[in-house]
Amino acid sequence: MLYLADLPMYIGAFHGVGSNAIVMNRKLLDLTVKSSRSRREINSYVFYILLHEYLHSLGYIDEGKVRRLVYAVAERTFGEEHPTTQMALTGPAAILSRMREPVEESSGSDVEIVRDFDRSSQTYFS
Repeated sequence: MLYLADLPMYIGAFHGVGSNAIVMNRKLLDLTVKSSRSRREINSYVFYILLHEYLHSLGYIDEGKVRRLVYAVAERTFGEEHPTTQMALTGPAAILSRMREPVEESSGSDVEIVRDFDRSSQTYFS
């Protein structure tokens, strides 16, 4: 399950240990969409965030180890110069640094489910 929620700006997403849910920071996603130069950068951001959280969901809890694994997967899959690999090195800071206006912390607490995120599992449930 994928959810979007207004989280503190220093949290890209989180996975609750033992759950099947990933909660992605809606504000950071919106800022990435606004400040990205291409669809490729947006997709790279989403892939980077989700890969990181999927690894947590598989039982990798240590942040440092997860970051190294994300980099290894991105570099092997996309190559050194790909935006996903670069984000694995620096985080999304390069994209977000392009924002010209100040970023305000959100005070909202609405959580939105991303419908049909994992259609492949729907055949298992009747």
